[in-house]
Amino acid sequence: MATQPITQDFPRLPHAFFCRPAEVVAPELIGCRLVKRQTDGSLLWGVIVETEAYSQDDPACHGYRRRSPQNETLFGKPGRFYVYVSYGIHHCVNVVTDRADWANGVLLRAVALPDEPERIAAGPGLLARRFGLDRCDDSRPVTGEHDVWMAPRSDTFASQDLVTTTRIGISQGAPTPWRWYLRSSRSVSRRARGDRMPPKAQCWAPSLESSS
Repeated sequence: MATQPITQDFPRLPHAFFCRPAEVVAPELIGCRLVKRQTDGSLLWGVIVETEAYSQDDPACHGYRRRSPQNETLFGKPGRFYVYVSYGIHHCVNVVTDRADWANGVLLRAVALPDEPERIAAGPGLLARRFGLDRCDDSRPVTGEHDVWMAPRSDTFASQDLVTTTRIGISQGAPTPWRWYLRSSRSVSRRARGDRMPPKAQCWAPSLESSS
C-alpha cells in the first residue's frame, strides 16, 4: 500500500503557490504529491502525473456562464479543493487558483501511487475514488489545515519531460493546449496522439524513497 507513517515528512505547498493563473500552476503541480492522513495515522500519497487548467474566460470552465451554488468554490479564494460530480457518477478533484471572484482552477487528472497498480488513479474519477474524496471535501484548504493536502515535489524527483496537449472530454475550448502530463509515466489517463506508452523498463514510477 502507498502509505507512510505520520512522521514521514510531507511538507505543505504554500498558499502563494496557488495564487497564480491555472495555466501556470497546472504544469508545476506535475511531480507534486497528493497526501491523505488516514484514520490509523498512516499517510496515503501519490505523485500527480496529469493536470488540466481552466479559467473563467474559457468556455470549458464551470464558471464561464454564471456563478452558482454548485460552482461557488471555484470563485472563492485560491488554495482550496473544488470537488464536483461528473455525469452524476464520478467525483472530480480540482484545486482553486489565481484570485477570489475569478473562476480559475486545475483539475487533477491522474496520480501514480507507489506499490499499487499503475492505473489505479489514472483518471479523475479513479483518483477521487482511491483517495476517498467527494463533495464533503469541497472548499477545504489544500495547504494542510485538514487531513488531505498538497506536498511539493520530492528532492529525488528529477526534471522530467512534460507533454503539453489539449484537454479531454470537452466540446468547447477543446483546441486549447491546457493539459500536461509526465511523458515517462504509465499512470496517465490518456496519451496524446502519437505518444506511445513507455515500456515498464523505461518508465518513471514513484517509490517509497521518493517521499524523502
